[in-house]
Amino acid sequence: MKTVQITAIGDKLVERELEIPEPGPGDVVVAVKAAGICHSDAHYRTGVGSLAQLPLTPGHEVAGVIQAVGTGVPTDRVGERVCLHYLVTCGECSYCRRNRGQFCPDVAMIGKDRHGGYAEYIVVPKQNAISLPDAIPFEHAAIMMCSFATTLHALRKARFSSGESVAIFGAGGLGTAAILIASALGASQIIAIDNNPDKVSAAAALGATGIDASKDHVVNAVLDQTDGRGTDVALELVGSTVTTDQAIRSLGVGGRAAMVGLSSKATKIDMYRDLIGKEREIVGVSDHLVSEIHELIDLVLSGDLDISPVVSGTVPLDDAAINAVFDSLDSGSGCAIRTVITID
Repeated sequence: MKTVQITAIGDKLVERELEIPEPGPGDVVVAVKAAGICHSDAHYRTGVGSLAQLPLTPGHEVAGVIQAVGTGVPTDRVGERVCLHYLVTCGECSYCRRNRGQFCPDVAMIGKDRHGGYAEYIVVPKQNAISLPDAIPFEHAAIMMCSFATTLHALRKARFSSGESVAIFGAGGLGTAAILIASALGASQIIAIDNNPDKVSAAAALGATGIDASKDHVVNAVLDQTDGRGTDVALELVGSTVTTDQAIRSLGVGGRAAMVGLSSKATKIDMYRDLIGKEREIVGVSDHLVSEIHELIDLVLSGDLDISPVVSGTVPLDDAAINAVFDSLDSGSGCAIRTVITID
C-alpha cells in the first residue's frame, strides 16, 4: 500500500510502499477515504511533540470503509463506513471506566504514537471505528475527529449553555469549528479574535463578530461588543501567553475560560482582578471523548451543524502536495482552514 511518512525530523515527508496491515484480534482494517491535515501534523514534522517511532505515518483525522476484520469482530462490519476516534485506550483502567480515556496510562494516538491515516489502509481496534451514516461525506467526517470534537469538548468542559456568549481566540481550523458548534448549540453572541485579517473576515462570514488582534486592543474590543459585561465563555485555541491573558480578562462575572492551545510558558495571573473579583474560572481541556463524536454526528444529521465551511481544499495522497500544505501551515500564509487528503 502507499503511505506518506515522516522519516526524519525536519525533513520533508516521503512516499513509501508498505504491506497492507493485518488485523489482530478485535481489530479492523480500514481503507482510508479521507484524512485531514491538522497543524499538529506539521508540528510533528518539525519536532514539536514527541513521536513514538520513525518512520511514522501521520494523520489522526481519518474516515473510510472497513476492509477486513480480526477475530472477535463480526464479519458483517466489512464494508461499513466509519470515522476513527484517534485515541486508542485499554478500556479497563479507572480513567477509561470513568469516561476519561484520554488519561489512560496506555493511551496511544493514531498518527503520533502509532501509524495514522496518511495511507491507503490503517488498522485500529474495533471500538475506535465509529459507524458513519451515508449522509455525512468522508471529508467532513475526517475533520470531525479532531477540530470539531475538541472544540465541542471545550464548550462542554466550560459548561456552555444555550443563550450564552462566547469569545474564540484563534480563528483557524479549531476556531472555525468552534464558531459553527457554538452557533449550533444556541450561542447568543460569538466573537472571533485573530491577528490574520483574512481569518477575521472568514469568521465574520460565518456569523461571528470579528476582532482583528493586529489592530484592536482585544480586551477593550470584546467589552465594547458585550456592552461592558464581557463574555460567558472564552475558548483559548492559540496557546500563547498573550491570548491566554486576553481570554481570561475578556470574561464577565462568572465567566469560564477553556484552555485548549498548547503552551509550555507560564502565564501571570492577578488573582483578584482576573479571578476572585468576578468569580471567573480557568478550565483545562485535553482532547475529547468518544461520546462527543456521536453527539457531533447527531448535530450534523439534524441539520444544526454544517461541516462544509471548514473544508477549504483537498489534495491526493502525494508527498509533494502534502508537504506544500505543511509548508503553508508552518509559514502562516493564506487562509486555508482544513485541507483534506482524499483517496479514491
